[in-house]
Amino acid sequence: MELIGFGYLAALIFSIVGTSLIDRRHGLALFVSPVATLVSVAVGVAVFLAWDLVGIELGIFFIGPAEHVSGILLAPELPLEELFFLILLSYSTLVVYRLAEKRFK
Repeated sequence: MELIGFGYLAALIFSIVGTSLIDRRHGLALFVSPVATLVSVAVGVAVFLAWDLVGIELGIFFIGPAEHVSGILLAPELPLEELFFLILLSYSTLVVYRLAEKRFK
């Protein structure tokens, strides 16, 4: 595996860290209520993973050619990067929701 193959994964991890810094600075989720945040993110990831697995089984979702992915698969047609993308999606959605709730309350 080439180093460039981990570019997307690195970008996702960088984004998750950035989201957590915003969260920490504004006291929105993880650093205020860690258990609730982790449960919320885990539920979101589980729902989206189930959605992905159904889509893969139906032949709707598949891995296309990409040079910036690691090639590590969690299941057939389910790359490692998808897990980190779903964590970012769920966590950033929660952070944006909490920020909006805090600003417009």
